[in-house]
Amino acid sequence: MDDILQLTLLYDFYGELLTQKQKQVYEMYYQDDLSLSEIGEELSVSRQAVQDQFKRTEKILLGYEEKLQLVARFQAQNKAVREMKHIMEEVERKSPDAITVQAIRKMKQIAEDILS
Repeated sequence: MDDILQLTLLYDFYGELLTQKQKQVYEMYYQDDLSLSEIGEELSVSRQAVQDQFKRTEKILLGYEEKLQLVARFQAQNKAVREMKHIMEEVERKSPDAITVQAIRKMKQIAEDILS
């Protein structure tokens, strides 16, 4: 998976477990698109201090995922629901029974609600 996407997911799941300073550095870098130097200037610290803080934050987020596996479970569940939706679409196309089609449409809507 793309590193930025992975870190964004990790932050979405575990961001509230970080300290205020860790969240601030992460958000300035990824959400505000500031460079490490710009963040250092903003926080009145060296670029190296920002980089160290950022690396520590990444390591913490990866550690949470290693222990809790919430992102991995979320991705697996998303994949499973997409697969279920695909199967329902196939059955819907092949089924002449109106009751079956109605039930499948309802299940597809539930799957869409889960995915969005």
